[in-house]
Amino acid sequence: MKPSRRSAVPGFEVMSILAEIESLRSAGRDIISLTAGEPGSGAPPAVNAAAARVHAENTVLNYSPAFGIMSLRQALAEHYQNWYGVEIPVERIAVTTGSSGAFMLSFLAAFDPGDRVALARPGYPAYRNILASLGVEVVDLDCGPEVRFQPTPEQLEAEVAANGPIQGLMVASPANPTGTMLDREQLAALTSWCRNNGVQLISDEIYHGITFAHPGVSAAEIDDDALVISSFSKYWGMPGWRLGWSILPEYLVDPVARLAGNVALCPPHGSQIAAVAAFTQESMGFAEAQLADYAKARALVLDALPELGWGQSAPADGAFYVYAHLGEHLQRHQDAAGYARALLHQAGVAVVPGTDFDPVNGHEWIRLSLAPGSAVVAQGIERIRHHHTQG
Repeated sequence: MKPSRRSAVPGFEVMSILAEIESLRSAGRDIISLTAGEPGSGAPPAVNAAAARVHAENTVLNYSPAFGIMSLRQALAEHYQNWYGVEIPVERIAVTTGSSGAFMLSFLAAFDPGDRVALARPGYPAYRNILASLGVEVVDLDCGPEVRFQPTPEQLEAEVAANGPIQGLMVASPANPTGTMLDREQLAALTSWCRNNGVQLISDEIYHGITFAHPGVSAAEIDDDALVISSFSKYWGMPGWRLGWSILPEYLVDPVARLAGNVALCPPHGSQIAAVAAFTQESMGFAEAQLADYAKARALVLDALPELGWGQSAPADGAFYVYAHLGEHLQRHQDAAGYARALLHQAGVAVVPGTDFDPVNGHEWIRLSLAPGSAVVAQGIERIRHHHTQG
């Protein structure tokens, strides 16, 4: 016997690095991890208090409806009205087991094996790996500094002219790992191109709320046929609660509902009850305070870039990452994996090589996470400075 061909997808390198960090810490090493997108703050206190009440009151946690409890879906609809000024029928809102669950259900419902789906490179590796595991052909769009690491209609036109039609386009704004964003005009142009070419647009908006120049624009503001995916993991600091959501085009509501009921039955019931409290004034204020600290951490890194010897960095408009070229360090360390390994073992600082996000050029780039907060980031920068001086 042998495993299926669909399982032959690359592992996520950051998870291997996290395992190595745990091993080094177990051996007594003091490691500063600037790797994963895990907010150091944790959930808003009001959410934690709501979860405590669930258990203190012995609330029965059975299966919820496949699309989640109505109170949370209604809270999400109100959130879209408050943040984006758009009315979303609650029937089109599906609460999922993290954004990962939303990706899986959305890809299953929208695409058949053999379909072609375009996405930006560099980008979040799970997009390509989930699509590939489902038999979907991933179409790489080489999105470098000249297009601010975001896809353009011109790239899509060139791809279709060269290789034939595509059935889907995956975008992210703010993006992981680059932090770059699509403004309203850019997102509208991509949305229009998709509509005119019969292409399903999927917009990953899980970093909305974590922006430093201007608020994120939701594809839900522009086109009812866009498929929007988001999560409680980032802005609200709740990655381990495993709650995300999708806003579905009308034609995908029933297919996703049927798939959801079979694939995961429902999202975590207790997490859903507590997450309603994420939209209180207290919780939103807590999240905004964390945003201010991410901004402070971002400024620390950007100010330090020249003396760190790193090269060009992506415009960090949002999310909590800085994606930088290795610059003068590339020749000495051969590639980003070697540089990251040296930082980890010699300086006790963990960053992520860009190979997870860009299998072509990522060996020359690294990603540093601001998510642990400004105090931890400041310590990490100081260790990197010292390492470079000693090296």
